[in-house]
Amino acid sequence: MKRPRTRRALALTTAVTLAAAASGCGGDGGGGGSAAPGVTATTVTIGSHQPLTGPAAPGYSANSAASKAFFDYVNANGGVHGRKIVYRYVDDAYNPTQTVSVTQKLVLQDKVFAIFNGLGTPTHSKVVDYLNAQRVPDLFVASGCGCWDRPDEHPQTFGWQVDYIREGKILGDHVKKAYAGKKVAYFFQNDDFGQDGVKGLDKYIPKDQVVSRQSYQPGSTDIGAQAQAIAQSKADVVVMFSIPTYTALFRLASLKLNFQPTFVVSNVGSDPITLTGLLESFAKKGGSEVEGSPLIQGMVTDGYLAAPGDAANSWTALFKRIHGQYIPKLPFNGNIVYGMSVAYTFVQALQAAGKNPTRKGIVEALEKSRFTGPGVVPFAYGADSHAGYTGAVIGTIKGQNVVPQGQPLTTDDGDGPIQPYTAPQPQAPAGGVPAAG
Repeated sequence: MKRPRTRRALALTTAVTLAAAASGCGGDGGGGGSAAPGVTATTVTIGSHQPLTGPAAPGYSANSAASKAFFDYVNANGGVHGRKIVYRYVDDAYNPTQTVSVTQKLVLQDKVFAIFNGLGTPTHSKVVDYLNAQRVPDLFVASGCGCWDRPDEHPQTFGWQVDYIREGKILGDHVKKAYAGKKVAYFFQNDDFGQDGVKGLDKYIPKDQVVSRQSYQPGSTDIGAQAQAIAQSKADVVVMFSIPTYTALFRLASLKLNFQPTFVVSNVGSDPITLTGLLESFAKKGGSEVEGSPLIQGMVTDGYLAAPGDAANSWTALFKRIHGQYIPKLPFNGNIVYGMSVAYTFVQALQAAGKNPTRKGIVEALEKSRFTGPGVVPFAYGADSHAGYTGAVIGTIKGQNVVPQGQPLTTDDGDGPIQPYTAPQPQAPAGGVPAAG
């Protein structure tokens, strides 16, 4: 069931008029026989805001490097319709104020064709109106907020990863079935990221099982009070919609309190290699030493892409090969798989936009697309849906890998059922580059 669309036609029309005046051009930028902004005979330039420093940098700073590595690989194999992809990503430190300034520079000075995979719910929400007013394609936001799926209000914006309501439903259904009658606590980021996750959880976990709800503000690393409150609630299960920094901080606080619940962690906060490093680094800063890996064994999470530890998976093999060629010093983990996977989808979209891509053309191509790729579930893209992946598969951390449990599941962002998805994951193309057409 689709959410009601919020319409702000008058406000958006005014914003478009002001944006066109500020930039000196309006509309698609591809009319009147001129090339679209960011497009030359040999290149397509795209931009992004990324947390290369700040609280979200651990783990997530690798996403953009992985995407660039995939683009470099595509460029080395002929590019897209003969053009090389130039990817300019700029640090915003996960600070919304900085997000605004770097995004405006990318649009007005660098004149990028599109913004690609801008990372973060609190950050990207500050520029989504601006990008739509400028009519800049805002593709594959690196956040599962349901707010990117508002094509009437934000026609240029598309999600990519499974949204947090869908993910919350799938995790909530698992908790309800696997831990029936157990006390459950929530620990979540206090913005649309965490709040959407909680909406999904609450659709399945009975309210009388939830004994504590604790949130945190990104930027403040003191979560002792929240951990204490959850420990005092004697929760058997703690469900977390948290970025990796706060997953690690909560796990260390639990260790200090000798609090040993089952942890159920959303996808974005559960990469095993990232968590292992953070746990050891944070403990060392606090004057102690821990082995990070044992502290995360048995954590329940979910995934919608190829598992980094699945050596038999053709996508994992492809991404490992590119990783070894372009970014061998970075650990090969879920963030690398994510960055390359979303870059793969962008290449598909750019191919579908045709030999002379325009901003309008790539949006229309996405709305008509039936792309497959590294995901274990399908996309939701269409004229009335800009949501990305439609579900996930439950998994458990074992060693430094997330091991899938059962079949992938799909659902909607409303009250629709959760259903098994039985189609097999497609194989990666032999040459690693999506086939045109």
